[in-house]
Amino acid sequence: MPASDGFLELPPRCSKPRTQGITYIFDKGLTLAAIEGLYEVAGDYIDVVKLGWGSSYITCNLDAKISLYRSLETPVVCGGTLFEVSFTLGKLDGYKRWMSSKGITHVEISDGTIDLPRDRKLELIADFARDFTVLSEVGSKDAEIIFAPYEWIKWIKEELAAGSQKVITEGREGGTAGIFRPSGEMRSGLVEEIAHEIPINDLIFEAPVKAAQSWIISHYGREVNLGNIPPEEALGLEALRLGLRSDTLKTVLGRK
Repeated sequence: MPASDGFLELPPRCSKPRTQGITYIFDKGLTLAAIEGLYEVAGDYIDVVKLGWGSSYITCNLDAKISLYRSLETPVVCGGTLFEVSFTLGKLDGYKRWMSSKGITHVEISDGTIDLPRDRKLELIADFARDFTVLSEVGSKDAEIIFAPYEWIKWIKEELAAGSQKVITEGREGGTAGIFRPSGEMRSGLVEEIAHEIPINDLIFEAPVKAAQSWIISHYGREVNLGNIPPEEALGLEALRLGLRSDTLKTVLGRK
């Protein structure tokens, strides 16, 4: 638990296990010691861990990492790229068996790189949802591909209806695609249109950089779900959520 004695009387946050206000961190190769150190400092604020890209398939200490995260009551998700590779090679049944053998309960289903027909993606979401918690993703990893807001909204609604627990809005780990322009600037109009049509709690916004995190929290509150968070930013993100950084002090705490 936090070390503070509560003298600030900050507005309360949802406690773990959370279904809103989720912080979804991006593990690009943390060691066991690094994970333990991270949780010593910020474990109360981490809800889901994504093992980046297809790295889980070649991680030398994967079983030990998954076991450690499980002991820390944190679900592990393989990056959507591993799903896309498995689909491309016709190995989805093998992917399911492999995840089950590792004790992985959550799966990310994306089509940010491959050409996956909409009907087929919805079928796969429904199929995987029978055995796993599905977090699907909308948006392209190609910064030159731009979809209209109505397309994002339609696809998100379809994927939720198909069985996805939450839908992730693509942003890449660098914040340069999907809901971001190649320059890193957020497509704020797009985000606002999505948020107007879709319940905020059904979304996970990929927001790897502080400026995006601050903007989203300022607009949609401390209990918004945020993903692709670098592990070293987990504590800083929680400070943003609580108004303990200048970026969100006024908007979160209502100070003028």
